[in-house]
Amino acid sequence: MKIKSVLISQVKPAGESSPYFDLEKKHKIKIDFMPFIHVQGADAKDVRMQKIDFSQFTAVIFTSRNAIDHFFRLAEEMRFAVPDSMKYVCQSETIALYLQRYIVYRKRKIYFGEKEAEDMIPLFKKNPDEKYLLPTSDILNQDIPDALNKAGINWTRAILFSTVSSDLASKISNIDDYDALVFFSPSGIKSLFDNYPDFKQNETIIGTFGVSTKQTAEEAGLKVEFFAPTKESPSMAKALDDFLD
Repeated sequence: MKIKSVLISQVKPAGESSPYFDLEKKHKIKIDFMPFIHVQGADAKDVRMQKIDFSQFTAVIFTSRNAIDHFFRLAEEMRFAVPDSMKYVCQSETIALYLQRYIVYRKRKIYFGEKEAEDMIPLFKKNPDEKYLLPTSDILNQDIPDALNKAGINWTRAILFSTVSSDLASKISNIDDYDALVFFSPSGIKSLFDNYPDFKQNETIIGTFGVSTKQTAEEAGLKVEFFAPTKESPSMAKALDDFLD
């Protein structure tokens, strides 16, 4: 099947240097971008219903930039002045550096791992007596609580934001107009069927990024034609390029 149109389930890249734009020219195809999901923040009432009191914690664990945004947003909404003594453990340096939006970085106790959840375990063992708050989405990878439990620390989860399906049907009346659909999260697969409950794959090509996304697609009865990351295709753009060649 000759692919002429592709829908990427993400926000359109800023600027003109995205590899997707190069693929359009190389393969003479049309690539559109549309986020299938968006983040919806909790409010103070939601936090209180979880019986979460920010003042009872001495350290915060951040596994995403969204978690940072919504923790500080809710702290302000609930008139909680985050103390200078608060410690921060971040899953990666990139996440840790994002804290600069909200605090004076060099004056705080900030620790970060390499990338994976298990990388944080030595950091917890250096600070075993803290009371840790874990701000998360409504969706949480099991490797994170597994790592925290393995470290033997006192931690509490707070759901401060949710990943919800975007309204696609009002913008794309016929999803079958696209020859290929590309997904980056299990939530994106869910959004597809939330918006188009009668969707049948038929000749539509499906590409997925990440093991969990691929698994969710297949469990939904979809056939995945190309996949990333792999050794040969570390990015989705490369996987798409290889598939089109």
